[in-house]
Amino acid sequence: MKSLPLALAIVVFSTAVALAGAPAPAGAAKTSASPAWAMNATIIEACSCPMFCQCYFNSHPAGEHGEAGGHFCRFNNAFRVNKGTYGAVKLDGARFWVAGDLGGDFSKGMMDWAVLTFDRATSKEQRDAIGVILGSVYPVKWNSFSTAEGDITWNAGKDESRAMIDGGRTAEVALKRFAGMTDEPVVIRNLKYWGVARNDGFVLMPNVVDAYRTGDKPFEYRGTNGFMITIDEKSSDVAPASGKASGR
Repeated sequence: MKSLPLALAIVVFSTAVALAGAPAPAGAAKTSASPAWAMNATIIEACSCPMFCQCYFNSHPAGEHGEAGGHFCRFNNAFRVNKGTYGAVKLDGARFWVAGDLGGDFSKGMMDWAVLTFDRATSKEQRDAIGVILGSVYPVKWNSFSTAEGDITWNAGKDESRAMIDGGRTAEVALKRFAGMTDEPVVIRNLKYWGVARNDGFVLMPNVVDAYRTGDKPFEYRGTNGFMITIDEKSSDVAPASGKASGR
């Protein structure tokens, strides 16, 4: 899943409520009514594009991938919150997962599909908070968006990282560090991650496996794009809703 090109139009903050999987209540688009929030989270991320994903520099994903179907970017993004709050709701340690496909051309801000999976251990209040915050992290529209729950395991390391839903039966991402000139990770810095105000750089870790094994659009890739990134975002970083889409 990728950063959006400069030409991409983004939707207003009310998208955040839609990410929670429920219709927006009256007045939901008014950010002043929402509690203050902050989230620092690390993502184990992989997708079907070659390393490093061209979506960060183009308006469409890589093409064909050796199979019919044109351009697409099928992704798994496994989150663990390092520290976070939404009003009085604590988010520290919460795990959730976004899987989907950006589609063939996201230059107009419309992605293909996504599923937001919450770890079973998260409370309703945490899920509602995560839904709102993700609307700021990924400020886009989806042709199809749904929510699910599962048992998420998440383990990050310097050399290898792995995350799974339901022990890998539902989804799995395994990354292995890209070898650089030294024993330190190879990191891309000064590159924006979606709508997020701050990140600590893209730690390059091609995937050993990138799989989503449920639903009517399963996929599995090996040896394609992967990285880890820690993002930092808070409500004060988000511009108030203007009632119309705006360019970035």
